Amino acid sequence: MLRMALVGCGGMAKSHAQRFAAVKGRVSIAAVVDTDLSRALAVAKHLDQPQVSTDYKTVLDGVDAVLLVLPHHLHHVVAKTCMEAGKHVLLEKPMANSESECLDLIATAKRMKRTLMIAYPMRYHPMVVKFKQLLDEKAYGQVFQVSIWTEQFTRYPADHWASSASTLGGGQLFSHGCHYIDLLLWMLGRPTQGCHVGTNFGTPWMELEGTSHIYLKFESGALGYHFGTWGARGTKLRYAIHAHCTGGMLEADFATGQIVLYRDRGTDVLPTECEIDHREFDAGKSTRTVLHDFGTGKHTDKEILHFVDCIEQGRQPDTNGESALAGLRVIWKLYEAERAGVVADLHELDGKPRRKGVVPAPVGAGTTNENLRI
Repeated sequence: MLRMALVGCGGMAKSHAQRFAAVKGRVSIAAVVDTDLSRALAVAKHLDQPQVSTDYKTVLDGVDAVLLVLPHHLHHVVAKTCMEAGKHVLLEKPMANSESECLDLIATAKRMKRTLMIAYPMRYHPMVVKFKQLLDEKAYGQVFQVSIWTEQFTRYPADHWASSASTLGGGQLFSHGCHYIDLLLWMLGRPTQGCHVGTNFGTPWMELEGTSHIYLKFESGALGYHFGTWGARGTKLRYAIHAHCTGGMLEADFATGQIVLYRDRGTDVLPTECEIDHREFDAGKSTRTVLHDFGTGKHTDKEILHFVDCIEQGRQPDTNGESALAGLRVIWKLYEAERAGVVADLHELDGKPRRKGVVPAPVGAGTTNENLRI
């Protein structure tokens, strides 16, 4: 049985602990770690008498793998220390706050022959997996536009690490949008150009952007879009993915857990190519067909199962260091282009480490930018 440690018990770590029911019999949580002992004890009481500590280094000898749920600026040093101690690592996103740190983690995993997996649970959500399958199979024609909305309200105290751009690693795009850049690259392939527009208007507690718009063009000619905000005081879409295809629009609706097909009258005959169609359709006359119903919930147990499978089978995780770095490179290029006021050229990402972290210049309010045994 794989012995794991959970490192970092604030916020997300409690939900991480709950997901281990899916791997019961294959994994035991042998240790819980947090610098705040009370938080570690609060999580440990829901588990089977794990070791509790305020120092992750003290538990490494008794575990095989770790789940790290830490402030972003600590990802590199803690993950590297764990891998050099011979432990497999499931690391919360984003991988690290600079490209050089990401490259160092990838190299360390290879040198130590350890599994390094980045926690992008959306990739393992059964609804998202099926959604991508439908796109890959061209079940409803060629995809030419994928749009992702993530609308939520997130506000940290002024003294919280996530309130600082230097420790968060950027703004809302870097911290949360990295999930959806990863999905867009996974679904649509290699991007060629793009741009980002962000603002902290409406989210003045953010040092950098709290609301973000991303536009990407891909080698296929398809377009990708992501809108994310931490300032939503109300929402209709909340979390949703729309894929416009030549035979209709597919929606992944996280509020219902359903994949839905929308088609206007007259599009029931699927064109074989992206043909020009001059027919006019009546507004509001789309048919709505529920294709699949996965139920609500985050389904984060699938991510843990994948991590354990990869360790046992000695294979590379789907959300590995290289794929995670590819998404972060896109974000950093978008930030750079935004500062320069140009469209980002994404044909060739140079792969060279940056000298420092990749935090864009702060914007003023009202302006646009102009933890472990697992």
